[in-house]
Parts: sequence; C-alpha cells; structure tokens
Amino acid sequence: MQKLIIVLLVSLSLQTIVIAQNLQSPSEFLGYDIGTQFSRHHQVVDYFKAISNAVPNQVKLEQYGTTNERRPLYLAYVTSEANMNKLETIRENNLKNTGIIDGKPSSTDVAIVWLSYNVHGNEASSSEAAMLTLFKLLTEHKELLENTVVIIDPCINPDGRDRYVNWYNETTSQPYNIDKQASEHNEPWPGGRPNHYLFDLNRDWAWATQVETQSRLKVYNKWLPHIHVDFHEQGPNEPYYFAPAAEPFHEVITDWQRDFQTQIGKNHAKYFDAEGWLFFTRERFDLFYPSYGDTYPTYMGAIGMTYEQGGHGMAGLAILNDEGHVLTLVERLTHHTTSGISTIEIASKNATALNAEFAKFFDTTNLKYKSYVINGNHDNLNSLKVLLDKHEISYENPTESKISGYNYKTGQQGSININANALVVHSNQPKGKMVKVLFEPNAKLADSLTYDITAWSVPYAYGLDAIAATSRVASNKMMEKKTVEILTDAYGYVSKWNSIKDAQFLAELLKQGFKVRFTEKPFSSAGTNFERGSLIITKGDNKHIKDFVNTLNTLAQNYAQTLNKINSGFSQSTPDIGSPDVKLINKQKVAVLSGEGTSSLSYGEIWHFFEKQLKYPLTSINTDNLIRTNLSKYNVLIIPNGYYGSVLNDANMKKLKEWVRAGGKVIAIDGALRSFAGKDGFSLTYKPSENDKDNDNLIPYADREREYTNNLITGAIFKSKVDHTHPMAFGYKDHYFTLKLGSTSYSLLDSGYNVAHLENTKVYSGFAGKDALNNLNQTLVFGEERMGSGSFIYMVDNTLFRSFWENGKLFLVNSIFFVNNNAYEL
Repeated sequence: MQKLIIVLLVSLSLQTIVIAQNLQSPSEFLGYDIGTQFSRHHQVVDYFKAISNAVPNQVKLEQYGTTNERRPLYLAYVTSEANMNKLETIRENNLKNTGIIDGKPSSTDVAIVWLSYNVHGNEASSSEAAMLTLFKLLTEHKELLENTVVIIDPCINPDGRDRYVNWYNETTSQPYNIDKQASEHNEPWPGGRPNHYLFDLNRDWAWATQVETQSRLKVYNKWLPHIHVDFHEQGPNEPYYFAPAAEPFHEVITDWQRDFQTQIGKNHAKYFDAEGWLFFTRERFDLFYPSYGDTYPTYMGAIGMTYEQGGHGMAGLAILNDEGHVLTLVERLTHHTTSGISTIEIASKNATALNAEFAKFFDTTNLKYKSYVINGNHDNLNSLKVLLDKHEISYENPTESKISGYNYKTGQQGSININANALVVHSNQPKGKMVKVLFEPNAKLADSLTYDITAWSVPYAYGLDAIAATSRVASNKMMEKKTVEILTDAYGYVSKWNSIKDAQFLAELLKQGFKVRFTEKPFSSAGTNFERGSLIITKGDNKHIKDFVNTLNTLAQNYAQTLNKINSGFSQSTPDIGSPDVKLINKQKVAVLSGEGTSSLSYGEIWHFFEKQLKYPLTSINTDNLIRTNLSKYNVLIIPNGYYGSVLNDANMKKLKEWVRAGGKVIAIDGALRSFAGKDGFSLTYKPSENDKDNDNLIPYADREREYTNNLITGAIFKSKVDHTHPMAFGYKDHYFTLKLGSTSYSLLDSGYNVAHLENTKVYSGFAGKDALNNLNQTLVFGEERMGSGSFIYMVDNTLFRSFWENGKLFLVNSIFFVNNNAYEL
C-alpha cells in the first residue's frame, strides 16, 4: 500500500512538472518580456485561450459579453482538476448559502475568489498582471487551487484599454522616455480611463447603465464570490494601496468583513515588507457609495477590496516620479501579481470560515425597514423594475391601500395612499442588505471625508413617492402587464407626457416624419383631461404619412403608449387643437461640444443618453472647431460640464450670442455655467458667499482638510420648488428632488425664468457642510434666459450624472423640444 501511495505521489509530481513545462509563460507567448510593452486586448485574450486549451481540466474560459466596439469580454475559471469536475456543484452550494437556491449545501469548504482587472483602461498594468497571475497559479501555486475557485476577468474595459494602449504604442519613444513632460506621459482627450461611451465603469456597478456592467452582473449574480478584488492604479508618486479600507464603512458591512480585510492586508504586508516595497492602508478609499467594484460586492456578501498601484496612464512603460524613482511597468504588474496571489493564499487558508461568514451575511432579521413601498408614475415604476431585475432583486404588488412609515416626500413619518400598481420591495430576501443600501432614505454616514457622493436613494432618483415601513407590508406576486389598445380612426390622438418613455416615443415619431404638437395649457377633450406637455398627433397634420392609423398604432404598441382618441379639434375646455397654445414640435437638430475643455464624463453621459435612451440624432462638435462651425445648421447646442476659459473666448462668445439671438438654444450644464455667470449680457450671477473666512488662516494645518468639509456638498439630495407651468418643467409636479454634486450656487435670475430653485436648505439625504448650506437658500437649479429670439438654458445640477438620476432627464428633453419653441425646419 505504501509503495502504491509513493507511486501515485511521484506520478502526480511528474504531471505537475510536465504541465509547468508545457505551459507558456506570458513572455514566451507574447514574444517579449512581460512589462516591456503594453499588450493589446486581443493578445491578453489569446493568452488566456492558449492556457485554457493547454490545461482544460484546470482552466475554463467563458465569453460573457461584447463591448460597444465589439471586443469580447471573458472570464477564466481556474481551479484544481477535482474542483473543475464539480464546478457547477460548487456554484450551487454557494448560492444555497445565500438562500437564492433552496436546500442545504453538500459542502462548504471551497473559497471563491473573483479578480477583476483593468476597469479603467489606462490603468493598464493590471491586465498584464492578470496573465502573470494565471501562469503563476498554475505553475508555482497549484496547491492554492485545491480548495479555491479563482475567477479572473482579465479586462473589464477592453475599449478603454485599447484606446490607451494603441495611443501609447504609437506615441512612445524607444524604449521609453522617463521624463514626465514627454508626450507619452500625457494622454489626449478623452484618455483611456472610460469605456466607449466615456463612462467610468467603476461607478456603474449599481446602476448598470453600460453593456459591460450589464453583461458582468448576469454572471456575477450566478456566483456571488466570497472575495472580490478590483485592481487599479493611482498617480505615479503614490505607493501601493491595499485593504483594509478607510472610513466610512456602510453600516451593513459586518465585523467579519472588516476584520478579514485586515487579515488580508497583513498577509500582503508580509510579502511587500520582504521586498522593501512601500504601501499604505486605511486611507482615502472608503466603503460607502454602492456602485464601486469594492462596495457592490461587499453589499452582496463578499470581502470587496480595491488595490491601487502607483502609475496610472501617466506612467507609461517607465517614469521618473517625484521621489527620483524610475517606476516601471514591470514593477507595477509585479506588485499586482503579488497581491493577487496573496489574496488567493489567505482565502485558501480560510476557506471554511469564508463560507460560514458569507452565509451569515444574508441574515436580514435585524434590518430596520422590512418593506419599501413605491408609488407613482407607471413608466418610472417600470424603469425601476428594470434596475431591480438587473440585480435579481424581487418585488411584488401591495394588497393594502394606505401605508404608513417614513415618507420620502416629507422627510418624516407619515402615510400615503397607493394603488395596486405600486411596488413593494421586502428586505427579507437574499439580497435584502442591497435593498437597504439602494432604498434607505438617508444612509448613515460615519465620516464626512468620503471618496464619492453620499446620497443615491432610488425613490428620489426615479421620482417616485415612497414609504419605508418598519413592519412587513402585505403583498402578492406581480399582476400581468396590460396591453395597449388598438387604435381606430379619429381626428387625432393625445399621449401623456411625464416620462422618458414618452420622450422616446416622441423622438421616434419625429424620426419617422410625423408632425406632432404639444399643449402649453391643460385642456379636456372626449371626457379626458390632458396636462401641459401632452403630445397631440392629428390626422390632418399627417396626410403625408402612408397608412397613418396603422403606422401610428405600430409605434404606440412598440413603445407601450396609450393614445387617447379625440374626435374633434373643438375641445371641451380650451385650448382647442388649433390654438396658438398648441404648438408644432420642431424636428430639432441638436449638437454637443466635445473635446478639450469638456468633461469627458459629462460629454459621454449626453452621447449615451441620445444614442441609447432617447435614440435621437446628435452631432458632436469638437471645441477646436467651434470657431469654424456653421451653427446655423443646428437648433440646439448642448455645452457639457467643463472648463471653457480658452474655448469660449471673445470671438466664440460673440458667435454664440449672435446665433442665440437668431433663434438658437444653448443648454449649459453644471460647470459650463461658469462661462456665462457674471459676464456681460447675462443675468446669471454667482450667489455671494455669506460665510466669514477671516479666521481660516488660524485653522491648524492638521485640521484644514476636515474643516474644509464645511464648504462641501458631496452628492446630497434637496427638494426644489418647480414652476411646472414653464415648458422646461412639463410633466413634473410642483417639486423635484435634485441631486446636488457641489457647493457652487447661483442667484435667482433677475431677467428670465427660474424654473426650479431651492427655497430652503433641508437635506433629505447625504452630506452637506454647514457653510455650503448657508449659501444655498433661494438659489437657482434650472432656469431660462431669453436673448433675442433664442435662449440660454441653465442646468445647475447635472440630470444625466452617471445616467442613474432617471427623474431629471425629462428636464433636458423639455429644454430641447419645448422651451422657446420655434417650429421651423432648418
């Protein structure tokens, strides 16, 4: 028997040696030493394919999606041969721990570790590290795979990575230039950080607006790993950062999650100390905002962590940093490889404990709010359902008609009446803690020094009334969807106007050549009352549309739009359909500024909104070409958030004013307002500060950063007063919950329309410093200023921010099609 055991052990050892000899290292496969060049995404994928083909009993490759630029998204499952043979069982056992799958797991001794690389395209060392980590796992650290399943996503953002790598490879000196002023260390706009639509994918986990995120969540929710690591880079002067994270920690994070981050950090420190590598922990990178690659997994039960290597897009292949150290790509990827292997090592040592504590996370007994009841606009409710479906969060319909609890609208205890179409989201479900994070009225903030916004509550974002109830609300399964009635012949048809779904319908009508009107005043016809903004499509306006009724019916069905039939242009209450207050909507030609000066994120939000949501044509004009652009070809020019000091110079400002006087519309968003505030010819002005700064120089150096938070607003929610009789606010009520991203404030317009403004400074959710609040009372949120025949429209708060504040988007659409409507074709 002993001889047999010896023979088997020798045989296994020989197999290990053979596999190690047969596997190509990244350097051997690529044809250059890893870290001496940047690898394109297809080369990274090809390496993973080669390894998977060489050892299919240990590496399984799965394509889980495709980017906007048609690059593949892959995951690699890496484990022992024994685990690979029961991979599905391991997955199901893990989900049984959460309650997503019924039954008790047959075993809970395998740790699941998910490593995500290159979410920011120009933080490019991590995809190189992914290849080396894969190779080392299979050759030097095979023992770690006996009780771990390692899931590797070698590149979350291939479009951004290749944008950076292709630029760098065509720009760099040979072999490289370490001078940070060299062109290879200064990316052109928009840089490689974001994805195709210039979104930051590391802020998109919860909102899932991008195809990369949507594809990833489908497979992530099938696994729900015990540990998730998001590999990043920071500036070249910074050393390495790893867990434990900084405060604030969200209150749903367990003591175990906190403690195990510390254990992981100490394990890393052992290896970094041995090499003399600098690192830091417990600073800067907190665990609060839910849409990061560390927080989202954390709120799904994992030990979620960010690892940050010094370097970033500025570093290239090598750079001389401010400490006189030449930081190389080889060094950067080596650090990431070391922390990755160390993470797997400590997971392997604690596999049983990880499983046990992971299961405990899904106990939702102690959550304060047992049910969240959401009521309101049918289309907005449906949009919310889409978000919940992406995260596989369940919801039902209430069986009660009146609900009491915390009232989001008033910010205090109260009741609301609801109908059967309202939603109930219970917290006693497997993802109940994520429900709390997304829906809670005001997340508990332990420290005001945070890395991101501090408010995101979903009912506010979707413009819905809500109650958070401390007792479970009676409910049942969702009712079947209602079908849209088939149209019959009539004088015309009227469609409501209060959601982005309605805006999409309008955009399609205009693209298909329909003539559409909107009403500036409420009216009634055929026994139905219609509000301002309602769309009117008459047969008389559309004689040019072949088979008018059937064509319109098809569009109504496609967009689930209920059209109310009217049999006469004579209304029961005015205005009549032929009234001057019922105006024809122009098929607007819309342009947007892009390029240097604009925020790439803000431009991307607009670009994505037009192409993926509104689905309406948009022309991008580079800021370098503005002086040469014939603006008379456009009705609307959108200026994203940005810094336009050199762009909107005297010549361009004169050109812009002349175009607006002739009937053009400028829509300025967020920071773009700085270009007009206090300038000659504009009534937009900054609100003077009411805070006394005389003693700021007496604040101790160590206290300055924290004291400065008194001047900050870090993504807080306020209730604004809305003039819903103004075309910019059609479809809204007399109030709107706005997400304020900064403390810059503007006085109410002396000449123009104050469409939405803050009349008090009550914070409904999030953090706002006391000095910043002092300056907010009676300040502008949205406004319009006329100039000649045209308008400047001011959007102080960015309603497209990260594309998740759904309720604000109609303000932008109204600005394009309704405000100062000039119904003429260019």
